[in-house]
Amino acid sequence: MNLADYFRANGITYEPVPIETNEEARKAYEAERCDAYTTDASGLAATRSTFPDPKAHMIFPEIISKEPLGPLVRQGDDQWADIARWTLNALINAEEFGITAANAEEMAKGTENPEINRMLGSEGSLGDMIGLPNDWAVHAIKAEGNYGEIFERYLGKSTPLALERGLNALWNNGGILYAPPMR
Repeated sequence: MNLADYFRANGITYEPVPIETNEEARKAYEAERCDAYTTDASGLAATRSTFPDPKAHMIFPEIISKEPLGPLVRQGDDQWADIARWTLNALINAEEFGITAANAEEMAKGTENPEINRMLGSEGSLGDMIGLPNDWAVHAIKAEGNYGEIFERYLGKSTPLALERGLNALWNNGGILYAPPMR
């Protein structure tokens, strides 16, 4: 549907090749049964990285839909959903506040910013509200880094996927990514 809408809005004609799975799409593309295929940018980059010559394939810069990807948890497990949601929020906010894997422990001792202090557990009881120790965000950040550090390590320009942040950058850095306050 996204592809049809994009091509129609831009006056581009095409012949769709309906395919059920990403694996089928990859095989059809490699067998030259189709000239291109679409999915989210990270999926395209992951698939491209499996080709014998990844540099021979291009991912177009146009983003044809804004459909966020994020954590998924089993329905009915509300505590786990809260933990996943607030951990993602903490990782995004950590990037915005300049909290990294390297400095999280030091910043957890306290800062002038009450939101950082709540997030890292030196003030308030955010951890208690989701059933975790108050320093849970410190452990999450120290384990893998803030959102930006994680993105660069697993998806960024120096990885085989070589993705740019684009719209996935923080709201104050040209993207649309932000998280609610830590309260």
